[in-house]
Amino acid sequence: MSVGFRIRDFDPATARRLHALGLPAALARALAARGISTEADLALSTRLMQPPDTMAQLDLAARLLADALAQERRLLVVADYDCDGATACAVAVRGLRALAARATPAATGAAIDYLVPNRFEYGYGLTPELVDLAAQRKPDLIITVDNGIASIEGVDRANALGIDVLITDHHLPAERLPAARAIVNPNQRGCAFASKNLAGVGVMFYVLLALRAEMRRRGHFDETTQPRLDALLDLVALGTVADLVRLDRNNRILVQAGLERIRRGAAQPGIAALFRVAGRDARTARASDLGFALGPRINAAGRLTDMTQGIACLLSDDPDQAMAMAQRLDELNRERRHIEAGMQADAQLDLESADLQAGVGAGQQRTITVFREGWHPGVVGLIAARVKERHHRPTIAFARAGDAWLRGSGRSIEGVHLRDTLDLVTKVAPGLIDRFGGHAMAAGLTIAADALERFRSAFEEAAQVSSDAALYQRTLAVDGALEAGELGFALVEAMNQLVWGQGFPEPLFANEFDVLEQRLVKEAHLKLTLVLGGRRWPAIWFRRTEPVPDRALLAYRPVIDEYGGQRRISLFIEQLGSHSSLPALTPGPHV
Repeated sequence: MSVGFRIRDFDPATARRLHALGLPAALARALAARGISTEADLALSTRLMQPPDTMAQLDLAARLLADALAQERRLLVVADYDCDGATACAVAVRGLRALAARATPAATGAAIDYLVPNRFEYGYGLTPELVDLAAQRKPDLIITVDNGIASIEGVDRANALGIDVLITDHHLPAERLPAARAIVNPNQRGCAFASKNLAGVGVMFYVLLALRAEMRRRGHFDETTQPRLDALLDLVALGTVADLVRLDRNNRILVQAGLERIRRGAAQPGIAALFRVAGRDARTARASDLGFALGPRINAAGRLTDMTQGIACLLSDDPDQAMAMAQRLDELNRERRHIEAGMQADAQLDLESADLQAGVGAGQQRTITVFREGWHPGVVGLIAARVKERHHRPTIAFARAGDAWLRGSGRSIEGVHLRDTLDLVTKVAPGLIDRFGGHAMAAGLTIAADALERFRSAFEEAAQVSSDAALYQRTLAVDGALEAGELGFALVEAMNQLVWGQGFPEPLFANEFDVLEQRLVKEAHLKLTLVLGGRRWPAIWFRRTEPVPDRALLAYRPVIDEYGGQRRISLFIEQLGSHSSLPALTPGPHV
């Protein structure tokens, strides 16, 4: 299936200024299209991070934690079971233990432990059942990371048991908030923190910064003797990229700092081990390595078994132990891929007769709801993502959660706010959804097992009344065409120096190529030889098995391919463009 391409708008004068700084012209155009206008916009020093003092209740959280450490209380970090939650847990445990050692150096010190729920037994967040489990460890203070903002009943249960709760989260809050001692969440009402896109791990990192500042004020250390929290930035970078939060400038600063630590060999042993088992070179680490190689291996533990395995890998200080754990995570990820492949085939078979043609006219289907008996509940989020990508519609995939319930995970398209759509379902069909939460692009929910068809209809109706049909017309934003002379090492090396990701996408170019050769590799990927400007370019299109026309409009990313000591430029193909896109690719203003 081909799609329409549209070129991202950019200001030619801005592109010329960026080009004058020494950036390749094609990269200058792409950066201008992403809102970069000056050299200062490209600066990613940690000195330029958003200051902590604008985040609501951060000072309250810092005092609460400083008191707990000084009083040698028992602290229990309760984590979520995805990569963001795992890295946030590791940041919390490592950071709190380092600071606790300075709070009461001559005493035993505060006890700092962690707990992560098995998603199949306890569901999401700080539930009352999970609090009862946590209570067996006799904590004085529970600290949630990457969860808790919707845990009203769980916090009430903790309060009833005499356990204080500090919530650190980044998910969108509901009208009512839990009765915690403190809530740190940049998205809560009244919070003036400018970067609303922090991942859960980023929120916890800011909590540690505030705690360290509070402990400085109390005289535990000064700026020259304080613990170095920048040692945690590789974990912050991993969780930030893996959670697909928008990479605004503040998040790009955090990710860049983490990547620099990894590149110079200063990563945690677990992260270094994950690079090795994934076959990636940590010396040239990029955000894409975190998102596509490390993140899935950490997530595999939470999807198939217990995220404790992933957290233990990130907390290990023994390189050999960390490698053994990373290898186990790699095995789980291979198992996850096998399960996912079967579920994808099931879903596509079930959707063959659905009215899912490109675009949406009056009365055509706008949402997809899929379910099969026997589907793995830890993998349904990936199925929702794959179906959404293929059919360009908000998708929710369900799996059994016991005899009486179905638990679903959803993904959405740009412009259709998934959490708000589910909220609308709860208003037009009260009681249909037992519980839900999430944000614009992803959400989770639970419904009764006998309510699937009613939910499917209500979800579709909610999307029909709340979203514009134009949003369902699939288009792909590209950064225009490249001349053959622009395709070279200078461009790719300059691109590799920058942090790209969600909300700040890596440049994607589009050209019309002559297709000289094409063949399948491992029966799963299309390998091509393309011709542009009289030169041949090797290319590959992952997870594509259908051939392309002999002359094809293709969107692609240029990369540096290194094999056997040889370097060359290869093209990673992303999409086949429709013929109607050609007028849009007429060369625009150059820099």
